[in-house]
Amino acid sequence: MSFDDIFAGRKVMAILRGLSPRETVSVAGALWDAGVTVLEIPIATPEAVSSLRAAADAARERDLRVGAGTVITTEQVGLAAAANAQYTVAPGLDLAVLAASEAAGMPHLPGVGSATEVQRAWVAGCRWLKVFPAAALGPAWVSAVLGPFPDARFVATGGLTVADAPAFLNAGVRVVALGAALADPAQRDRIGELLKP
Repeated sequence: MSFDDIFAGRKVMAILRGLSPRETVSVAGALWDAGVTVLEIPIATPEAVSSLRAAADAARERDLRVGAGTVITTEQVGLAAAANAQYTVAPGLDLAVLAASEAAGMPHLPGVGSATEVQRAWVAGCRWLKVFPAAALGPAWVSAVLGPFPDARFVATGGLTVADAPAFLNAGVRVVALGAALADPAQRDRIGELLKP
């Protein structure tokens, strides 16, 4: 499994943070039904691991995949694997976390916020990279970095709204990740606009 498979034909990833296992499965189900099939559950707290496991189990029934987010230690990689996550996501680039995730059979999406980090991640074998914090970096950053790294595949994450997404997609981002925006019913109702071909 690779991010080429996970993100194939998809432009939106949902991040569900701070919800109970039951709430996570309920919201995930609604998102899956709406066509948002890539899901990340951050595991910055021990309680969140239970939500990740619940979502991963529900996803398996639909032949979908759920990843663990905010994975910043090798110990968290182990927790993610035990909870049946199929990939890991981090806010930054840590080569030890990358190696541990790949050793556990999970592709890793590291966060980058500079050309130096993009280059280090690329040399380490990462082709998919998380632009973080995307709202602060802006679409122009993506366009500029794609100049020297035209084959990089970016996922924009961090502070984005549904209204922000088109500018990032037009700048060359492959996938936009929406987290806090999903708490706003008005924005949830507009996600369908981003799913159109």
